[in-house]
Amino acid sequence: MRKLFQFAGIFFLFLVFACSTKEPVKEKLPNVIVILADDLGYGDIGAFNPEGKIPTPHIDQLAAEGMKFTDAHTPSAVCTPTRYGFLTGRYNWRSRLKSGVLTGKSPALIEDERTTIADVMKNAGYQTAFIGKWHLGWDWGLVDGDTLRGEGWDAKDFDQLDFSKPVTHTPNDLGFDYAYGHSGSLDMAPYVYVENGMATAIPDTVTVNTGKYSWWREGPTSPDFDHEKVTPNFFERSIQYIEEKVKEEKPFFLYLALPSPHTPILPPAEWQGKSGLAPFGDFMMMIDDYVGQVNEAIKKAGIEENTLVIFTSDNGGSPAAGLDVMQAAGHFSSYIYRGHKADAFEGGHRVPFIAKWPAKIKAGTSRDQTICLTDMMATSAEITGYTLKDNEGEDSYSLLGLFDAENQVDKFREATVHHSINGSFAIRQGDWKLIMAKGSGGWSFPKPGDPAEAELPDVQLYNLASDPGETTNLQAENPEQVASLKALLSKYIKEGRSTPGAPQQNDPIEGEWKQIGFVEE
Repeated sequence: MRKLFQFAGIFFLFLVFACSTKEPVKEKLPNVIVILADDLGYGDIGAFNPEGKIPTPHIDQLAAEGMKFTDAHTPSAVCTPTRYGFLTGRYNWRSRLKSGVLTGKSPALIEDERTTIADVMKNAGYQTAFIGKWHLGWDWGLVDGDTLRGEGWDAKDFDQLDFSKPVTHTPNDLGFDYAYGHSGSLDMAPYVYVENGMATAIPDTVTVNTGKYSWWREGPTSPDFDHEKVTPNFFERSIQYIEEKVKEEKPFFLYLALPSPHTPILPPAEWQGKSGLAPFGDFMMMIDDYVGQVNEAIKKAGIEENTLVIFTSDNGGSPAAGLDVMQAAGHFSSYIYRGHKADAFEGGHRVPFIAKWPAKIKAGTSRDQTICLTDMMATSAEITGYTLKDNEGEDSYSLLGLFDAENQVDKFREATVHHSINGSFAIRQGDWKLIMAKGSGGWSFPKPGDPAEAELPDVQLYNLASDPGETTNLQAENPEQVASLKALLSKYIKEGRSTPGAPQQNDPIEGEWKQIGFVEE
């Protein structure tokens, strides 16, 4: 009997030793869902603006279940360039797009060779999907078989486009296994859904809307394209995608790029008048309800614990939404911040940003470090264990360390560069922000070229800690601070990156830096 116990003891020790020498079990990769709203201001979400007049209970719940970032920014104050920065981790002004946005006919902006978030995820074994508004250009088939790339930025007219031909240089060429959406903003023709490189239906009519808030430009429209149903369609397809992919063993990455609440503002009948504000408020309430449905779908699928959900916006609120009307009713889309969409001022690029990931992020937490949407590239790389090359994610810092609320982070990034619609630069370091323009660089007063700009200093310097509303220009009193920030911006431009690594080349165009509000000294 004693020998039997001795043998059992030895066998037990062998098992303990064998188990202890096994390689540690790797953590299961999380599902990642990014919901990018369009023209949604910092103050349009209750969790970020307690005095806001638009009820957003479902997005507020998402914030309560995750982490709020109160100093989050987009790389640009308008649509296309922000989407470029989000997907590539590279500031848009390093591309050939130095100002403005693309249209629904523009050829592809991102080269097939450039690494995107979707590439990083796909290489790690993720199933990847894009659903929504692309607005980064793709190459429509042409009637004569030619290509848009040699003809300038856009086709001269829609008659050149052959919607029966394959679309090339699409999201499918940039790491997305599945891609479904439309080319530009919802007010930009053509109004055609493209799924995995083919139009889902050939346009058979021309539509236009001239309403104050519901307007869209005249253009060819497919029979399956109903403007009012586009946003619900994208949400419903995304929920279906989640329900389907959860049955498979691979993790998934879903990029849900909303075309709303950007114009056309089209709340369905059941939502009209619900907010008591302008139609924008009703539209936002509908969007909030759908965000709640996505969150509930994640919970029902049993994947909530290890699913990272990001909710944010591509820039600040737009005047086209009736910001003045809502302000009169006590709702401020930009909250306490100056300006709005298109501006170098905070209202142009400071946005709500929520991250929910129960396995890693403590519910009800908040961070005040300055972050940028370009940071999602490095975040995805760290999550998947991928090491970014020198020519990948040149302006991206990983957020993973910030997701741990107990982690004391004194300094997250060196500085952040902002960009307005006309290409004017601003740079933020700590509490200080330098705007390389006399005025807004965008659509708010004083606009570029406004006579009111004439007597203003060439640059603006604000301390956001003491003056978050950017009311007092301190450039005259702080010449050393101006010089320091200007030198850092110059360094970022010349080195082709703002993160550590080998210098890179920006994509040049003729007169490359003339319109960007910056002159190297």
